[in-house]
Amino acid sequence: MRAFRNGGGNCSSASMEDRRLWKHVHDNVHGNIYLDYLSLKFIDTEQLRDLKQLGLSHMVYPGAVHSRFEHSVGVYWLAGNAIEKLKANQGSELDIDRSDIQTVKLAGLLHDVGHGPFSHLFEREFLPTVLNGSKWSHEDMSLKMIDYMVDEHNIDIDAGCLKKVKEMIIASSDNAPVKTSKEKLFLYDIVANGRNGIDVDKFDYIVRDSRACGLGCNFQFERLLDTMQVIDNEICYRAKEYLTVHKLFYTRADLHRTVYTHAKVKAIELMFVDALLKADNYLHISSFIHDPSQYWKLDDSILKTIETAEADELKESRDLIRRIRRRDLYQFCNEFTVPKDKLDHFKYVNTQDIICSQKSGDITLREEDIAVSNVKIDLTRGTNNPLERYYMLQELFIYSTFLLHHMGFSNFIFSFLVVLRFSINFFKDYDSKEKFPISKDQISHLLPACNQDLIVRVYSKKPELVEVVSDAFENFQVKSYGMKAQVHGTPERKRRRMSL
Repeated sequence: MRAFRNGGGNCSSASMEDRRLWKHVHDNVHGNIYLDYLSLKFIDTEQLRDLKQLGLSHMVYPGAVHSRFEHSVGVYWLAGNAIEKLKANQGSELDIDRSDIQTVKLAGLLHDVGHGPFSHLFEREFLPTVLNGSKWSHEDMSLKMIDYMVDEHNIDIDAGCLKKVKEMIIASSDNAPVKTSKEKLFLYDIVANGRNGIDVDKFDYIVRDSRACGLGCNFQFERLLDTMQVIDNEICYRAKEYLTVHKLFYTRADLHRTVYTHAKVKAIELMFVDALLKADNYLHISSFIHDPSQYWKLDDSILKTIETAEADELKESRDLIRRIRRRDLYQFCNEFTVPKDKLDHFKYVNTQDIICSQKSGDITLREEDIAVSNVKIDLTRGTNNPLERYYMLQELFIYSTFLLHHMGFSNFIFSFLVVLRFSINFFKDYDSKEKFPISKDQISHLLPACNQDLIVRVYSKKPELVEVVSDAFENFQVKSYGMKAQVHGTPERKRRRMSL
């Protein structure tokens, strides 16, 4: 039986003055973090631990061993800081109460509780392959996991609070539901901002991941927290912080390029996905995703389980993991960035595309000889600039049809206007109640004209085939674009190394 009440105030948060009564931990990014009583009920569970934040990136960046638990506690803290600042500045105007504060903080704490092992690799690489195009998402699992945690640990939480927590967690998801209330919509901008992508989740992981990997970070989230203001139910930012907002998206994109999709990290991930696929028939890893009582048991220890198992059924998987350990990786052959004028109609490259581009020779490539990685890096809005106003016409038409059918005309008009605002809005000064978008041309002509990169990388699974795969990859580029799009050829030492 789920342990919540239909009313009551057990989702209220203690005031700032009561922090001395809370437990506190020291975080290496934010300093002292104070943990309220209800949040501790979730923190002191087995479901929130034992996942690395950056999956296998620590095999390239040795310091990247921080956990999703650290990140979640950091987001909890920043979410609390954000709403406390709004309350201090506009509390009477916005009618922010203790329940709102507690709800936002819990959403920050629990936003990633549905994540699987090895970061996004599990959800985006392994599951779609083993389950033939699976659309399973960690956000949906987060909702199921929260219900399971409440039941399993008899957590006494208000039903309305729990519902809003779950709505806030999937606010930026493609499956985000229509909000249950038209009041205080700005609360949904704090943890997972589906409106424009600025949220405390990014504030934490950008700084935390940069520090763990030994990279510099000149994005200062404190400036945005200190200057944000709610206008017309939407969190807006002071106009002079335009470049700070731009740094948020640019720094995120730079982390994707240099860490999350680093060529060596991707090689390791491709190998581990192959190992998981070969192990799935024996370990039934993919079957765990349907039941939260089983799913939480999936963590990074899967790698060690396969590596140390003696079962014959796991030999191929075990051999791949040992290759990873001994740095006998899939060999990176080359990469190219898709030309800007081809982005809109680009079709992801697969192994067959490379094989079909091979010229006749002594060796005939097979699918199991090649791995292809299509890497998309953007500023959160695909080819669009998240700081500029734009309209997703097809999506708006589909969504508006749904709203008219299910919600009636008045709610349709309200929700349609909410969906329409795909830009970031600013205000002139703190006395202003007028919000407005800013064009990048009004700020600087040095800002990028294109907002997305698509990078195609090809790997040889066997070191002795690097030259053959590299030649086929070059032929593919010539067939597709009339030229070699890669910056330079595969180094001769790499091509010839195994044949010497």
